[in-house]
Amino acid sequence: MKRIRICNESEIPGPGMKCYDTEGGVKVLVANSGEAFHAYQGLCPHQDVCLDEGFFDGSTLTCHQHLWQWDIQTGAALGLAEAPLERFEIERIGGEIFVLQSSALRACELFREVSAETVSRLDEVSRREEHSAGTALYDIGDPADDLYILESGRVEFEIGRDDRTRMAGFMLRKGEMFGWAALLQDHPRRIARATCIEPSTLLRLRGETVLSMLSQQTADGFIVMRQLSTLITRHLRTQGGK
Repeated sequence: MKRIRICNESEIPGPGMKCYDTEGGVKVLVANSGEAFHAYQGLCPHQDVCLDEGFFDGSTLTCHQHLWQWDIQTGAALGLAEAPLERFEIERIGGEIFVLQSSALRACELFREVSAETVSRLDEVSRREEHSAGTALYDIGDPADDLYILESGRVEFEIGRDDRTRMAGFMLRKGEMFGWAALLQDHPRRIARATCIEPSTLLRLRGETVLSMLSQQTADGFIVMRQLSTLITRHLRTQGGK
């Protein structure tokens, strides 16, 4: 894990909260409940609104845009919210607040419920890559061999065939997975173009390696396939509504 200095404790009186941009491009929200400090992703998982523009009563965090809410103790979704917040472990040293940034694998919905042992093994076989803005990660028709998890930056997609392509209408944020065709049978070619629209860091995993690993851990394999079917269904429903 990487330790990142965020701020001095005195900068956030309780109950209160504030967002900070880190050198790695990660926006972190630090909240002081009055009894403890908590750190989460700084952007709402709904539409990337800065969470410190919302409301915080010491126990519940509310995004002002669409009133999604979370439990400040755990980051669990409450009420209208459809996704939890990514939580960062905090270290307090000499009146300063640091967060420990873990692998994006642990923030990925696909692997969120699998065992720590499996996540650690996946982390070992993943490749961390850094790409500049404008880099095409893969193109329509390329072999669908690898899947990706975004650690920082933004990735945009164009879908279609031949000269009949269109923008997919969505971008990804940290912990989101793409290139999931690498985990499916009978989907050997890409049907989308993935392009970094700002400097981005990604974890890249070989699809066949992931499947082989999950076949040895059947309980975790079931969880991943269930989550994958949910993600694909959600994607198709979203695209169908456009």
